[in-house]
Amino acid sequence: MAILELAIAFFVLAIIAGALGAGGVAGLSMDVAKWLVIIFLVLAVLSLVF
Repeated sequence: MAILELAIAFFVLAIIAGALGAGGVAGLSMDVAKWLVIIFLVLAVLSLVF
């Protein structure tokens, strides 16, 4: 669950950065959050299959 918690933290960081006008930081944070969610989903599916 640590990966999912990190993804949520980066998502919140992206929302705050976007609201404050830091578009570069918001975009980077959303990219990191997206990849962490994808990794979490792949690992969750693998753990259910095996």
